[in-house]
Amino acid sequence: MAADFKTAQPVEYYRRFLKEDVRPDGRELGEIRHTTLNIGSITTAEGSALVKLGNTTVICGIKAELCNPTAEEPKKGFVVPNVDLPPLCSPRFRPGPPSEQAQVVSQLMADIIENSGVVALEDLCIVEGKLCWVLYCDMMCLDYDGNVVDTCVISLLAALKNVLLPEVTVNEETGSPVTDVEKKLPLNIRKCPVATTFGVFDDHYLFTDPTNEEECLATGVLTVVTTEDNKICCMHKPGGTALSESRLQDCINRALTRAEEVRKLIDETINSVER
Repeated sequence: MAADFKTAQPVEYYRRFLKEDVRPDGRELGEIRHTTLNIGSITTAEGSALVKLGNTTVICGIKAELCNPTAEEPKKGFVVPNVDLPPLCSPRFRPGPPSEQAQVVSQLMADIIENSGVVALEDLCIVEGKLCWVLYCDMMCLDYDGNVVDTCVISLLAALKNVLLPEVTVNEETGSPVTDVEKKLPLNIRKCPVATTFGVFDDHYLFTDPTNEEECLATGVLTVVTTEDNKICCMHKPGGTALSESRLQDCINRALTRAEEVRKLIDETINSVER
């Protein structure tokens, strides 16, 4: 009977749960699904991480290549993020060119990298005007059940912290780069951005970490990205219900708390691998 009611009137079905301050999956409105992290999942990449947030699963692999810096910014390298939402992860995505959502999330990842300063592009320069690193950060969703942004950001940050780059010098006689694969150094991670996404329902109820079903029913979605110095480096709200100043501050406070939990998880995972 409940299944029939959910199918016939999904909005009313969901509303009845929220009136009791609980969600259909049993979570409280501010409760986030269990998060698991595995680092170094792809042995052929310079850095990688696999993140599972509830049923949403994203794997991030980072490949490094040598290239020439631009004439406009001769002292900087590049970080190029890309998010793939293939049909494999959910029936909502179709084969063909990247979906609009995949493009939006990819651009959001680029904005987070730039605004947070997670990696200083100057650190990727090897020889000014001649040689630098470009980091291709590919994030693929293996299973989609909502809130892919938070999952991608965790996988990206963890993978960047897992990166090891070989030492590179330039042969003075030939001008060719010489790579020493025996000497590898980690990236200098300047900031640790973490995203927290909220859903709005009926212009009244505010809940954290929306599932795919909740995203479809929500009247608005907000993502807040913070760094460890409690600063907001990015805020993404693609239309929908407007939030009052008090509601927005509530989201920011929750995001700061969540960010501490995520950074602790990443550090603990990295330390366990190093042991």
